[in-house]
Amino acid sequence: MSLHQKLPASPTKDWLLQRITAVLLVPLTMPLLIFLKLCLNATYAETMAWLKSPWHTLALELWLLLTCYHAVLGLRVVIEDYVADEATQLLLIKAINLVFAFAAVAALYFIFCIY
Repeated sequence: MSLHQKLPASPTKDWLLQRITAVLLVPLTMPLLIFLKLCLNATYAETMAWLKSPWHTLALELWLLLTCYHAVLGLRVVIEDYVADEATQLLLIKAINLVFAFAAVAALYFIFCIY
């Protein structure tokens, strides 16, 4: 059984999803860059007020989720291309999925803690 039979996604679907997430990340990065620039001179209260805005929070959450998913897709391709052993590939891909899933959940939790 090949690696692609063990894992649910196909290479074509992964390629397309990686391009879609990249395109979606471009406009979502703009609010984040604006926020980071404003944080340089903002007080704590101003920063928290910006983060508590529903639209800013939504943009940040979407950016975090898409970034994690985009990273998983990219790292998966690198592993499939450069790791020869299929068992090692499967182990690394599962580990990356677990690490980024944990990172995404933790990031969302901390954003929700702001409220």
